[in-house]
Amino acid sequence: MPTVYITVPPDEADSIAERLVEERLAACVNRLSTTSTYRWDGEIHHADEAVLLAKTTDEAYDDLVDRVREIHPYDVPCIERFDENHVLESFAEWRTENVK
Repeated sequence: MPTVYITVPPDEADSIAERLVEERLAACVNRLSTTSTYRWDGEIHHADEAVLLAKTTDEAYDDLVDRVREIHPYDVPCIERFDENHVLESFAEWRTENVK
């Protein structure tokens, strides 16, 4: 089952996380504050961002990505999938029950 790593502007983090859970595309979304350093248009930038870690299922993954792309304010959002090799069985069951 995947965890999806998404970076967003801090002021968008709550609304994006809530929407993913509300629409049952993720069972849970963790938010972490971070500072990103990246190259954009040939220049180095530094920006405060939030990292969202969305717990979803294989079946809902594509819909989650589509929704994030629709509501994300960046032209090129960071959306990365991490597949878990080991997860507590009771957590995996809870996640499956809470994602459509």
